[in-house]
Amino acid sequence: MISVGIIGGTGYTGKYLLQFIKQHEMITNYTIYANNSSGSKLLNVFPELFGVIEDQLIHSVNELSYSHDLYFVSLPHGESLKYIPTLLDKGIKVIDLGGDFRLDNKELYNEWYGFEHTSAYLLSQKVYGLADVVKTKLVKTNFISNPGCYPTSIQLALIPFIKYFANNIVTISSVSYSGTSGAGKSAKTELLLSELDGNVKAYNVNKHRHQPEIEQELKKAGMKSPFAFTTHLLPISRGIYSTSTIHLDIAIDEIEIREKYSIEYEDSIFVRMRDVPPELKWVVNSNFCDINISAKGKTVVITSTIDNLIKGASGQAVQNMNKMFGWNETLGLLKHKVS
Repeated sequence: MISVGIIGGTGYTGKYLLQFIKQHEMITNYTIYANNSSGSKLLNVFPELFGVIEDQLIHSVNELSYSHDLYFVSLPHGESLKYIPTLLDKGIKVIDLGGDFRLDNKELYNEWYGFEHTSAYLLSQKVYGLADVVKTKLVKTNFISNPGCYPTSIQLALIPFIKYFANNIVTISSVSYSGTSGAGKSAKTELLLSELDGNVKAYNVNKHRHQPEIEQELKKAGMKSPFAFTTHLLPISRGIYSTSTIHLDIAIDEIEIREKYSIEYEDSIFVRMRDVPPELKWVVNSNFCDINISAKGKTVVITSTIDNLIKGASGQAVQNMNKMFGWNETLGLLKHKVS
């Protein structure tokens, strides 16, 4: 049994993290720490969770306790650096849901995130927590960096293919669509209903900060080919849908490809191989990633979809916690009823 602290738990991700923690049989208690919401009651921030979780005071991050066994950190880019090094120095386990430690190269933070990384020594110490690819039941580490939402949807779709067929890949292009909750709660004109309704648009073309993260992990899997990544905004609140097109120098039989994926995800409860392209509504409100493979001639199209707030954030974080402590990966995740 453990005690949990959540630093920055009042955003969209925090709502679901709280729900999973509340129903997790191995967590005895939890405390929320925040900046702007400190001093408020939890149910004033999340009134929809009345009757689901107990009300409690949200503490200030300036009053951070170091008494918990594990801390989830869910803060804007650059903010995690203020707390994670101290937590780790004290021997406390940390799962970071932000992007401050996902990249291996500190110089990439200047280029893609716009800040100087002040704890670069920790970049090589973290475990990148793509939970369904990390095969061991127990991840022996005090520090897991939770993957981004787009990277989760694309990497789960592509890593098995790259692992087996990298030498035959000419190019890979991934096009992804996301709901607006991926941008957080901050007010932005382009996210107003009147701007979004009936509209779709590409954004951050050739400059999305998830691109180096995706490329980093795909190269570790063996990718040698050029990779393109383009994101789009949908007029919906949540979910990510990714379509990856792979051009090959030879034709590869679809049955052979599916067999390889079956091997790779045989023990992955939260990855579901589908016979048809998945639909977004199949995974919303769940920790599942649904994947379909279609091969014709020298072209392979892989579609994948996740809930960005759960599989792309809080759900995978809880899955990583379960792996960190050697528990069943499904604890807290398969019986939630979050609206």
